[in-house]
Amino acid sequence: IYLIRGVKLKDSETKTKEKILNAGKKEFSQKGFRGASLRNIVKEAGVTTGAFYGYYKSKEELFSAIVGQVADTFMETFLNAQNSFAKLPPEIQTENMGKISGDCMEWEADYIFEHKDIFRLILTCGEGTEYENFIDDIVEIEVKSTLDFINVLKNTGHKVRKITPQFIHIIASGMFTAFFEIAIHDMEYETAMEYVKMLREFHTSGWSEILGVDCGEN
Repeated sequence: IYLIRGVKLKDSETKTKEKILNAGKKEFSQKGFRGASLRNIVKEAGVTTGAFYGYYKSKEELFSAIVGQVADTFMETFLNAQNSFAKLPPEIQTENMGKISGDCMEWEADYIFEHKDIFRLILTCGEGTEYENFIDDIVEIEVKSTLDFINVLKNTGHKVRKITPQFIHIIASGMFTAFFEIAIHDMEYETAMEYVKMLREFHTSGWSEILGVDCGEN
């Protein structure tokens, strides 16, 4: 007997649930969420429609069951990192921004690589689900955090040129869209990490120039 979400399932029930999840993952990967057929999913899983509804209320709930934990972990960790940085003393922020940001990107890259198949589903097949704006949600967090950091710089005597939220959104959107190419193009690990390293260097140098402070690692 297995314990799933606080409910004890017998071996046979667990296997049935796994078959539905695997069938859903296959169908969503091939046709996207909108094009996926519940009839095909239950046929692939070898269960009846009634049996399916014993586990999931809808196609939407099945998609969330497949990608939700990975998506939520990424988003929560990213948000926690931003909040933790914002709570640091101003001098620590300005002196260590590059290193802290770099450490966060390393974790993100490893996590994305570890769950490439799930992130591909989210990014290429998630239209019509609660995850269709996944990158946009990350970008909005990044925009707010960048504006907060700019205010820290100003309050500590740094002269920073006028930078609008729209400009930050463009930069952040480009960065994260490129970042998730690891998953979309199913890169090998060494290639992915080198790709992220260069992307990180590119954006660090760019922000150092724009903000007029050294954003490199100390």
